[in-house]
Amino acid sequence: MAISVPLHQLTYSFFSNPQGQWKWCAKPSYSFSNNSQNNIRAIKASVETPPFPLFQNPKLEETPADGLEPADPDFYKIGYVRSMRAYGVEFKEGPDGFGVFASKDIEPRRRARLVMQIPLELMLTIRQKLPWMFFPDIVPLGHPIFDIINSTDPETDWDLRLACLLLYAFDQDDNFWQLYGDFLPNADECTSLLLATEEDLMELQDPNLASTMREQQKRAREFWEKNWHSGVPLKIKRLAHDPERFIWAVSIAQSRCINMQVRIGALVQDANMLIPYADMLNHSFQPNCFFHWRFKDRMLEVMVNAGQHVRRGEEMTVNYMHGQMNDMLMQRYGFSSPVNPWNVIQFSGDARIHLDSFLSVFNISGLPEEYYHNSTCSA
Repeated sequence: MAISVPLHQLTYSFFSNPQGQWKWCAKPSYSFSNNSQNNIRAIKASVETPPFPLFQNPKLEETPADGLEPADPDFYKIGYVRSMRAYGVEFKEGPDGFGVFASKDIEPRRRARLVMQIPLELMLTIRQKLPWMFFPDIVPLGHPIFDIINSTDPETDWDLRLACLLLYAFDQDDNFWQLYGDFLPNADECTSLLLATEEDLMELQDPNLASTMREQQKRAREFWEKNWHSGVPLKIKRLAHDPERFIWAVSIAQSRCINMQVRIGALVQDANMLIPYADMLNHSFQPNCFFHWRFKDRMLEVMVNAGQHVRRGEEMTVNYMHGQMNDMLMQRYGFSSPVNPWNVIQFSGDARIHLDSFLSVFNISGLPEEYYHNSTCSA
């Protein structure tokens, strides 16, 4: 569409200059018409403009599926109660208790792969040094359980402090550990030597280990008698009615504690932590997983080693203690391993050596009447 603008005629008007004189001048007058006599060239303008990009539908970008379930958006919102996330693993109960197993084949990758996330809100965490700090801070100000924790030795009584915190969490309404406590081993199922009877300790082939466990039992019992006497408030007395209950809590703290250096905000703390779900990972000297603290989101991540191939149904394991002998594993967890590479056998003195441990050092296998050297293990 085009329009023409003709110059119709000149009209006159007057104005006053600064000297006060009036003058006439010609003033152009314009009219808009389609008269063919006009010699003015037409100006053509296009009125068809592209639509404004605001009203265009956005293009959807397809993201390739990576095999992991998508995270809930609320999972990343600070202030919400978060839950544990597991990717490609499942929990099963076997003859030795609960374990974590791969629910599908995990292909090796150049970088470590995430299989589990446990947020800080579900943990029981206490700082290793004074002043005692709890993450999350579940102990209210002025509660007598804090006075009991504060009376412990800062250098040696980390397990007593964690046991007190565990018993306190069991007593709190709507606390996560009230439900998770049903999955913890009871006194009959726990392998810790703290719960062993005198007959069981006498059967140990290591007299030094038996003596150490007697001292540990005595230490825990004296601590209970000191702080759970008849004059304590009811809210303390109901946490552990008898010393066996408290010793069981100490055994759980010793066998399931994870010591890590964590960063929470601007604070970097060495902490003793009870981490649910992660404590179900069993021990191996050749583990396929490790722990990683993600300080930005305040959570523990269980990662599969880079380049590790895990088949479906294979157990996920971590290394409980690096560079420790079997006597330390027995003292802390209640088991030993014949394939412990850090175990040392002394061939002089009055040391008593377990036959299985002796044979495993030299990769000797088979029944007593047909011992042979296992070349597969030595390779």
